[in-house]
Amino acid sequence: MNGVILTVRENKLYTTALLMAVFTIVYNLAEGIISTWFGYEDETLTLFGFGVDSFIELISGIGILHMVLRIRYQPNGSRDSFERTALRITGTAFYLLVVGLLAGAAVVIYTGQTPETTFWGVVISSISIVIMIALIYGKKKVGAALQSDAIMADANCALVCVYMSVILLISSGLYELFALPYIDAAGTLGLAWFSYKEGKECFEKAASDKHCGCDQGSATCSN
Repeated sequence: MNGVILTVRENKLYTTALLMAVFTIVYNLAEGIISTWFGYEDETLTLFGFGVDSFIELISGIGILHMVLRIRYQPNGSRDSFERTALRITGTAFYLLVVGLLAGAAVVIYTGQTPETTFWGVVISSISIVIMIALIYGKKKVGAALQSDAIMADANCALVCVYMSVILLISSGLYELFALPYIDAAGTLGLAWFSYKEGKECFEKAASDKHCGCDQGSATCSN
């Protein structure tokens, strides 16, 4: 610790940031379990892949929790070895997920397999969108109050989770309403694309001190 003295308000804001980080971890764990379960039971690859992504986001969330603890006492400190290791592990997991999603989509397209139902994909994605938007808003509010680029960047980077939830909602909704063939595979390919983007960004962040792809004007992290 470098002896930074925080005001009562700053302490409360950092505590709020920590609570949001913990909530994100717990939520991703629950979302991962529920999504992979229903994805497997209903034979919907998009929902199953979404659940696996949630487990990876859980690993990322642990790194974010550590980051908030670090900047609470070292606001101007650089990313440490724990965070860089967490980013490399997360990035590797995303790349492995991409391979799995592409292989799964190829099998679905080749066999013509269709889900039994995508109802739970609609429910889970709708809940996820609402919760993630609320978290992003909360993180931006806290980050702005603390004038913390790291917390603001984390909020912006979380937008990709909203985009993946939207893909799940669209693919699940279209299949549930119209039973469109191959829409589950299309949704899976959409998840694979964003998983690749997230994996790439993790390795970029691990190799530098930039907070997010938005540091270089990425559309993924636009405000």
